[in-house]
Amino acid sequence: MSETEKPKQASTVILLRSAQSRGIEVFLTRRPEQMAFLGGMYCFPGGTVRKEDRAAATLHRCHGLSPAEARKVVGSHFNPQEALGLWIAAIRELFEEAGILLAVTDSGEPVVMNRELNRRLAEKHASLLAKALSFDGLLESEHLRCDASRLAYFSYWQTPSQFKIRFDTRFYLAALPADQTPLSVSHEVAHSLWLSPDRALQMFGQGHLPMIFPTFASLRTLADFDSLESLLAEFKTRRINPPV
Repeated sequence: MSETEKPKQASTVILLRSAQSRGIEVFLTRRPEQMAFLGGMYCFPGGTVRKEDRAAATLHRCHGLSPAEARKVVGSHFNPQEALGLWIAAIRELFEEAGILLAVTDSGEPVVMNRELNRRLAEKHASLLAKALSFDGLLESEHLRCDASRLAYFSYWQTPSQFKIRFDTRFYLAALPADQTPLSVSHEVAHSLWLSPDRALQMFGQGHLPMIFPTFASLRTLADFDSLESLLAEFKTRRINPPV
């Protein structure tokens, strides 16, 4: 395998909420047509793991999961810092693409998303995208820590070897915080919507919701659950390690 074909580590978050009547809904985003990877496809918020995600300063800004605990979930082929970096990347990418921040205060208390905090986070979201502010710098400035306990490890996918752009991607489940609303569009999101897994699969079958197989397979698994509580209970302690 050439160096250009080596898959990059990536993390993805399947953001969920309870449906008004029964069941669950999932947040799907469509990537802009011009993007080199998955352009025009519907998927879940996510992206490449960066060095900063496993840097000491960022790891210090993590709550709810230790590096050793993260390694027990993803396997010993990661060192503890790399393992926890996968969770941090998922939380960062969710904030960058959807504006949803899974966080607690420095003292471990829930974050109260009032109007003033929302205003400041919106400004810092723009600075983060412009690379004028780092993710750990954003958290430190607001006395926050990313809350890894909100993520449940769901699945693992690797892009097939025939593709030029390849990723090793860990998928996580997360419930939408009650006091937050995802962005409808952003720098990597041309359109977004909430759908039940069954409806999303129906629209895919009708040719109205283009997606790749990992997205389809994830939705098919989610369709088997009739409540958010039962879904998270099933996956909260599950370990899904890729073959070595």
